[in-house]
Amino acid sequence: MKVTFFEDRNFQGRSYDCMGDSGDFSSYMNRCHSCRVESGCWMIIPTTWEIKRGEYADYMSMFGMSNCIRSCRMIPMHRGSYRMKIYERDNFMGQMYEMMDDCNNIMDRYRMSHCQSCHVMDGHWLMYEQPHYRGRMSYFRPGEYRSFSNMGGMRFMSMRRIMDSWY
Repeated sequence: MKVTFFEDRNFQGRSYDCMGDSGDFSSYMNRCHSCRVESGCWMIIPTTWEIKRGEYADYMSMFGMSNCIRSCRMIPMHRGSYRMKIYERDNFMGQMYEMMDDCNNIMDRYRMSHCQSCHVMDGHWLMYEQPHYRGRMSYFRPGEYRSFSNMGGMRFMSMRRIMDSWY
């Protein structure tokens, strides 16, 4: 797993190689305008964008971002089943649905306006603020997420699995 961040567009300027989670690489670089992902799937923080294998010659304008990337997190590869329970309200209350595949609109599929908590049992998931995988997103690994209110009031409307084809 490796990603290289560059200060300037087109892979120019100082660079920083990451081979795992990096808490803060702002001391190595003043800004980040391009990156090259040799392998793996990564979350860029604080914006929470996922990047996968490939070259991003002008990463900042491509995703409409400022140059404030400060850290990254490697998303581990998962092989096997994907299972997640989504709940209409905090603390696993209200309507509940179990998911095993992607959902581009929970309103259309489940008649649920949004979800406020979830339990990820298997796999790694991205959840999006708007239908059809648009808007802000958050990464969820296996675990219990009792309330999304501490995530800036985000309400998730679509979700998809992070598949091994991303690697």
